[in-house]
Order: sequence, then C-alpha cells, then structure tokens
Amino acid sequence: MKYYLVAGEASGDLHGANLMKALKELDNDAHFRYFGGDLMKAEGGELVKHYADMAFMGFAEVVMNLGTILKNLKRCKDDISQYRPDVLILIDFPGFNLKIAEYAKSRGILVCYYISPKVWAWNQKRVLKIKRVVDHLFCILPFEVDFYKSWGMDIDYVGNPLLDAVDAFKPDADFLNKHNLGNKKLVALLPGSRKQEISRLLPEMLSITEHFTEHRFVIAGAPSFDRGYYDQYLQGKNVPVVFGSTYDILYHAEAAIVASGTATLETALFNVPQMVVYKGNPITIAIARMLIKIGFISLVNLIMNKAVVKELIQQECNTKNILDELNALLYNTTYRTAMLADYHQLHLKMGAPGASAKTASLIIKYTAKK
Repeated sequence: MKYYLVAGEASGDLHGANLMKALKELDNDAHFRYFGGDLMKAEGGELVKHYADMAFMGFAEVVMNLGTILKNLKRCKDDISQYRPDVLILIDFPGFNLKIAEYAKSRGILVCYYISPKVWAWNQKRVLKIKRVVDHLFCILPFEVDFYKSWGMDIDYVGNPLLDAVDAFKPDADFLNKHNLGNKKLVALLPGSRKQEISRLLPEMLSITEHFTEHRFVIAGAPSFDRGYYDQYLQGKNVPVVFGSTYDILYHAEAAIVASGTATLETALFNVPQMVVYKGNPITIAIARMLIKIGFISLVNLIMNKAVVKELIQQECNTKNILDELNALLYNTTYRTAMLADYHQLHLKMGAPGASAKTASLIIKYTAKK
C-alpha cells in the first residue's frame, strides 16, 4: 500500500519512524512518501519536506511566518494529490495537519490521525472539526479516551509510542569515551528542537553551569542544527553538544533541564530527575494564558494530574530558580526519592510498549476495509 505521512517536528519524526518500521513489518509492499525528518528518512521512502522548515511554535511566530506556512500547505496538498496514497497518516502538529486532513477528506482519501491534537488544552470545539475530517484517531494519553467520549467520539487508544522507542534503545557502551565526557556525573540539557526554544532557553540553562563543578553538562543537539549554531550561545563555555544520542545522554544523566514537550516524558521514562522550562513570545504567552484550560504544561504532570516535576515558565525561568531547583534535584535525597517514586507510578499508568505495532495493525485494517 501507499502511505503518506506528515510530521512537523522532532517528536513527530520519531513517532513517524517507529510507525513506518511497524508498517513495513506487516506490509511487504509498503511505500512511503512524507513530510518528516532524518529518522523517517532512515526508514526509506521519499522525504518531501524536512520538519526543520516547518516548525513554528506560538501564535505570534505563526503570524510572522504565515507566508512560509501557506507555501508548505500548498506543497503538501499538491504532492498528496499527485501521489494518491491509499491512506494519509497525520502525526500531531494540528495547526497544519487539520488543514491537510480537510483537503484529503474532500478528495476521498482515508485520513488517519496518529497522536491526538491537544484539543483538551484549549479550543475544545476543534473536536467537531476532527470528527468531520478525520476517519480514525489514535490517542496515546490515557485521559484522552474519556475526553473524546464526552464529545461523542470513539477513538482508538494505542498506548504511548515513546515506550517503544525507550524499549528499543540499546546504550552505547563506549558513549562516554567517544565524546570525551570523562568520569563526572552528567547533567543533561535538552533545550528543544526549534530555534525559538533554543534561543530563549539555552542561555538560561547555561547560566548556572559554573556552580556545579562536580558535574559535566551536556547539550542534546537537535538534528536540524550543527555545532556552529550552538556556539553563539556557549560563548566559550566547555559544554559539549552531542547529536543523535539523546537517549545515551539521559541513560548516563543524574539530572536534566528540559524544554517543555515530548522530551519531558522521555526523561521521566529514563528515571532522570528533571525540571521543565519554557519561555515564549510574550504575546503568545498572554494569549495562551487566556485560552488554555489545563494546570500544567509538562506531559509528566498532565498524565499524573499533579506537580511531579517543577515547571519554570516565562519569568520564572531564570538563573536563580534554575540554580535552586538543580541543587534540589542533585543533592536533596528526599526530593529525588519522591520524584522517582512518582515516576514509578507514571510507568504503571503508561503501560507496556507496543503502540507503534498496534497503530500499524489498525491502519492496515481500516485501509483494507475502505
């Protein structure tokens, strides 16, 4: 069968790659074309557009880059029309993907949406559009089942694909030597995969490194950038940037400072005590605070429905607060133990691996029935 996938950011690239791998195991005649990234490209098929040219985060950022977004939408629609896939698979990235869903649906293409848009956070009436333009929705967070049911919508809960990625991870035995990281315990810095995130968060993360001489700080580099991009923020600091090895960094880390997003859940699944940081455009944040209906921004806290990890947002994301929280994460045994105990409960809520295989099986089943 012919599959067309659209992923617009790093997490979508990861989930898309795992889903492609699972589809190939079930469909020997699988052909792929996609908007995605390097991980999806490694699974074969044809990459049409890299997510690095698509990911704009926040209301103000979207407005400022509207021309580029419209060009990307047209490119995607035209390409789908020419390719005529058996099924369109959209991965998160709702601002873009719901428009693509509407286009594909109008042309009789089966639309599957993998990883629900976070409509439970704000503008819940978007569920009505999802019901209209999406044929099958696959959710990865336990509480989403009841949310959609309250809107009269049945969905498939498939578990979380991050469990697949973490389960498949095999640590590199030579990782520390390969990157000259020495014998000090590591503190992982995960400043995100977008320019806006990195430019706002990395300077704050780096501002406290001199206070922890017993530890080695390591930046998990985003695949769409090179070392030269990070040098402008390092300003001579001896902090290595390691690309393509985020899980190896987390495997060895004693604590982590993490940009809000999928990486917060990955960090918890590796049982690394963490703080979550976020800084956005002031206009975007002001609008979000008026619209968003949830009490947390990190996936860990959302799933557990309580403050498991500290969230430092906007003005709270500063040198003093990051310094104080990292001290607690590294040296307050009671604090660390409590967080790790909550992580254990998180593991139980998340369940077992298998989301990618389950989703692939359902997509093939629904496509065959079309």
